[in-house]
Amino acid sequence: MGVRLLEGVNQQQHIPLDLGAPITQCSLADPYVILMSEKGDVMLLTLKKSDQHGERLAITRPQMLQKSKILALSTYKDTSGMFAATSKKPTGPQKQVDITPEKEPRPSTSSKMYGVDVDNIDEEDEMLYGSSEPAVLASNVPSDTSPKSGSSKEADKTMSKEPTYWCTVCRENGLLEIYSLPDFNLAFVVRNFPMAQKVLVDSGHVQKTSDQPHQQHEMLPTVKEVLLLGLGNKNSRPFLMAIVEDDLLIYEAFPAHSTKDDSHLKIRFKKVSHNILMKVKKGKSKKQSKTSSNLTLLGDTEDEQGKKKYINRMRYFQDISSYSGVFISGPYPYWVFLTNKGVLRAHPMPIDGAVTCFAPFNNVNCPKGFLYFNKQGELRICVLPTHLSYDSPWPVRKVPLRCTPHFVSYHVETKTYSVVTSTLTAMTSIPRFNGEEKEEEEIERDERFIHSNKEQFSIQLFSPLSWEPIPNTKIDYEEYEHVTCLKSVNLLCESTVTGRKGYLAIATTSLYGEDIQTKGRICIYDVIEVVPEPGQPLTKNNIKVLYDKEQKGPVSCLCDVMGYLLSCVGQKIYLWTFKDNDLIGLAFVDTQIYIHNAVSIKNFVLVSDISKSVYLLQYQVQDRTLALVSRDPKPLEVYSCEFMVDDKMMAFLVSDADKNLILYHYYPNARESFGGTRLLRRADMNIGAHVNTFVRVRCKLTDPATDKPSGGPVERRHAVFMATLDGGLGLLLPMTEKIYRRLFMLQNGMTSNTPHVGGLNPRAYRQIVSPQRALSNPHKNILDGDLLWKFTHLGVVEKNELAKKIGTTVEQIMDDLMDVERLTMHF
Repeated sequence: MGVRLLEGVNQQQHIPLDLGAPITQCSLADPYVILMSEKGDVMLLTLKKSDQHGERLAITRPQMLQKSKILALSTYKDTSGMFAATSKKPTGPQKQVDITPEKEPRPSTSSKMYGVDVDNIDEEDEMLYGSSEPAVLASNVPSDTSPKSGSSKEADKTMSKEPTYWCTVCRENGLLEIYSLPDFNLAFVVRNFPMAQKVLVDSGHVQKTSDQPHQQHEMLPTVKEVLLLGLGNKNSRPFLMAIVEDDLLIYEAFPAHSTKDDSHLKIRFKKVSHNILMKVKKGKSKKQSKTSSNLTLLGDTEDEQGKKKYINRMRYFQDISSYSGVFISGPYPYWVFLTNKGVLRAHPMPIDGAVTCFAPFNNVNCPKGFLYFNKQGELRICVLPTHLSYDSPWPVRKVPLRCTPHFVSYHVETKTYSVVTSTLTAMTSIPRFNGEEKEEEEIERDERFIHSNKEQFSIQLFSPLSWEPIPNTKIDYEEYEHVTCLKSVNLLCESTVTGRKGYLAIATTSLYGEDIQTKGRICIYDVIEVVPEPGQPLTKNNIKVLYDKEQKGPVSCLCDVMGYLLSCVGQKIYLWTFKDNDLIGLAFVDTQIYIHNAVSIKNFVLVSDISKSVYLLQYQVQDRTLALVSRDPKPLEVYSCEFMVDDKMMAFLVSDADKNLILYHYYPNARESFGGTRLLRRADMNIGAHVNTFVRVRCKLTDPATDKPSGGPVERRHAVFMATLDGGLGLLLPMTEKIYRRLFMLQNGMTSNTPHVGGLNPRAYRQIVSPQRALSNPHKNILDGDLLWKFTHLGVVEKNELAKKIGTTVEQIMDDLMDVERLTMHF
């Protein structure tokens, strides 16, 4: 056991070490290296230059006041100037400035007004507000000392720019200590650090460990790893990260001048909230418990004697695709970035399962990349995609279109995206109709006249690899013709093996004014493969028009039902079969005002009216009829609708104009449903934004840490992602009754026992909003995920108190929250 100093591949120095135990941890901050043994002994190595032998390592064994075992340590090079403390108070005679004038001055008005006693300051005020002198004395300082004070400030700035070196130590008794290097002077102490306090405050001098009872730290969580580092521009923002048991704590340092001792740091640490959950859920059976224990940290390895050794999981990287931050390995790996906006972003990486170790890697073939080992022992050499922006909750790529996108649809067979866009053009003419002929009447205006704008719609295919438009695939629509719907539909086709084929269906509406009847078109396109042009590989796909005919009214929406095409023309709903490039009518049904959205599952169709809520329709194959099953009798301005699927249960999700989410159920046996003719409202919630679209996605079937499929009802559960008009994204997930009851009690406890922003009540905010008084009470039954996730940001004491009040454990609540995250970790 020893230390070797290498320059390239040449050995410069070899130092054999005998610490009485194997070395378990090493931390480096050039030119200092700190080693820690398994027993908690610390050794400091300093790289020094010598004239005879070049660079050599000097060994020192620091003497610390505390004798408690050291669990983790980290070195830090500070360039922010925030970590600055004088070693000792000046004891020699100092030159004092005489601020007493020749004549006795009159008492200042400020001292009379506020009653400031300069000579006798209360000790309690000094403890609360610090030992800074009152502003009364500062006003009497003569102007002769201002140049000296200015020069001293400049000297302080120059001194603060010089880097300082520090060592962070976490002990078994719960103390967090920060020592200055290389003299190991204690500069910052925090008691009960593993309890996850909101603010870490310097506790001053602490007694020796031998004077403290041993039972004090038996119930404290174990600190497994600590890391103090600087992030941001020029590493100017110090962060403290620690892994305590299976939780990650992140703190950010900020200046605080309330410390009496000048030798201690004038800083504090505030807790930073994040959504990183790293704990592995323990299985119920013995086999599952063994696999979960093996995957608890994936950094726990066994030595020759069978003892578990912990391997550090937090790896700092400085320049990976121009980003700096920390990579957290383990069963659920995460990237932690501090981006240009100054926000700490955490992104999961579940693509390759568990990661055992990680390191930055820069090579000609892999510039500014990284490498890691997965749990199968395979080495991966990778780079971060530079076209993605990680300065958001999800990685985002912006594609400039230079126009306004309206609809986007994915074609599965050709793996291309079809996008409907529009551009604004000046309207210099007015359409006139003579029977069926249309004429454009030019309008002569002054040059300074500002013309009104009109939208010109078009559709074009995009490649998902480069997100470039595919040449020769753009189709322009007529003037004054608006595209109201674009969907990828699966229609019956005799030329395929499965009997169905994917097409692009588009609904349009022509708007010429109030005097002319509004009509629309239904267009069906097929995305075909052709011989690409030389030098243009993207031209292998093209659009072929199969059907394009005018309808009797405005076509508002489309969807496919069991291989048939359903179209909504005003208040009428038609069902067509597509055969020989033509639409043949099968069935129809009338509604009330105007249908603007339609979704389907098997032979069930959910349609939404613009002011008469939703309808549930069913296509009966034997009779070839489209029948009304149930509807909501109350008027409601619906924005969008979607199905919610949970195993064998199905519900209907609706968003309205009052920023509410409403969930309906079909219960024909209930008395309130009048034999199933009315949909029953079972849940409602206000989210504060208009939801205009829903996307139903199947939950993840495998756990990224174990790759085991999740069976039971989870296998047939769907999550609904939603997008709002103000740019927000969210999701809804069904859950079992047992988990819902437990999290509902937690939500009530969080509402009443935790402070909220501005003193606002989340229960009142999530209350459903209705412009008219309803005869029914709010049903709620939808949990507030943002409020529940704040439970992970609480301290250990607060978590235990809340869990005890609702009659459960913290581990059970964390398992429930982790299940929600694992099932929806698609991005």
